[in-house]
Amino acid sequence: MGTAIVLSGLWLLMSGLYKPLILGFGAASVALVVYVVHRMDSLDGDRVQVQLKPLALLGYCGWLLVEIAKANWAVTKIILSPKMPIGQHLFSVPCSQRTDLAQVMFANSITLTPGTLTVETDVGYFLVHALAYSPEDMDALADMDARVSAVERAEAA
Repeated sequence: MGTAIVLSGLWLLMSGLYKPLILGFGAASVALVVYVVHRMDSLDGDRVQVQLKPLALLGYCGWLLVEIAKANWAVTKIILSPKMPIGQHLFSVPCSQRTDLAQVMFANSITLTPGTLTVETDVGYFLVHALAYSPEDMDALADMDARVSAVERAEAA
């Protein structure tokens, strides 16, 4: 029921049209998606446990946007430099998140930050490619790891 309400709200907000035909298409689309989701859940029963602190998540998103802006500036300076001081490097980054969702957040945060890319994930660590590697990158990634872990609820297991 919650899925249908959220999808209906998104449909209404994004369409901006409230004519009967458009509302009918929206209702049909929502019904189809809810049916498919329900059918998928009944087959595999796989569910993602969302065990995150909402306010901490908002704070993390704000911090991440600032870090993305800083990394954009750094990558722009590298690209526009006549010598292009690129020091590509593959390295392993430990991850301390308890839930799969938080690990995905961490891996995607690394990839969203310009100049870095999560290449591979494994239990307890990620393989990361950096465009211009420096030893400070490990400290920055450890800070990011700690911030993502702080977003998880304590009762997550």
